Amino acid sequence: MTASSPFKGKTGIKRVLNATQYSISGFKTAFQNEAAFRQIVFINAVLIPLSFVLDVSRAEQAVMVAACLLALIVELFNSAIEAAVDRISLERHELSKNAKDMGSAAQFVALSIIFLTWAIIIFQQ
Repeated sequence: MTASSPFKGKTGIKRVLNATQYSISGFKTAFQNEAAFRQIVFINAVLIPLSFVLDVSRAEQAVMVAACLLALIVELFNSAIEAAVDRISLERHELSKNAKDMGSAAQFVALSIIFLTWAIIIFQQ
C-alpha cells in the first residue's frame, strides 16, 4: 500500500476551489519572488495587446498569444524546479546545477519561440 498525501482526497467543487486557490497562490509567489517571472509578465502585457492591433489572422494571433503564454508556463516550471532544488540543499552540487541550467535552457527555448513566431508572422505580411 502506498502512502497518500494529506492534500489529496477532495472531490467535486471543493477540489476545484482548492486548486484555484493554490494556483492563485502560485501566481502571487512567482510574481513577488521571481524577477524573471515579472519580466515575462511585462513582455506579455506588451505583446498580447499588441497582437490585437496587428493586421494578422485570428489563427496567427492565437499562435502569437499562445507563444507568449508558453513562456509564462515554462518560467513557472523553471522557478518550481529551482525552489525544489534549493529546498533539498543550498550546497553546490553538479546535479543541482544541471537541473537549474536545464530549466534555464527551457526558458531560453520558450523565449526563442516567442521571437521566432512573432518574426515569422510579422515579416511574412
